[in-house]
Amino acid sequence: MSLPRLKEFLDSRGIKYVVISHSVAYTAQGIAALAHIPGQELAKTVVTKIDGRFAMVVVPASRLVDLALLRAATRSNTVELASEMEFQNKFPDCEKGAMPPFGNLYDMDVFADESLSQDKEIAFNAGSHRELIRLAWDDFERLVKPTVVRLARALKADKAA
Repeated sequence: MSLPRLKEFLDSRGIKYVVISHSVAYTAQGIAALAHIPGQELAKTVVTKIDGRFAMVVVPASRLVDLALLRAATRSNTVELASEMEFQNKFPDCEKGAMPPFGNLYDMDVFADESLSQDKEIAFNAGSHRELIRLAWDDFERLVKPTVVRLARALKADKAA
């Protein structure tokens, strides 16, 4: 979702938000550092496959998706990370790996880690590697209707998600 399209979506619903521009960065932790946002306050979107169906999982940049927790929360048989090759065509208006957590616009369920709901605001990629959007958690929850459950575990240097 390009920033203009995302802004149009939010504007049409009367949502207050802030656009944060930063130098190009490709990792959630790198973006958080450039934007001067603590890693626990920046949400990253991870695309998964739950019983073969794509879904978005949203966790703090400072955490990893715990696939076992996701499988338990969804009562699914199989849960796995989707490869960028598998889902690249799902987000034609986004830069690779910079999709915003608006699965409702891409026909995907959204699961958000419960820790994100503890902050008043959420910040996330706005479809590019140069811009973030920050808005109220309550607005995000009302627009996206994510399933909010415990999904994340501590970030470890030897793991990726």
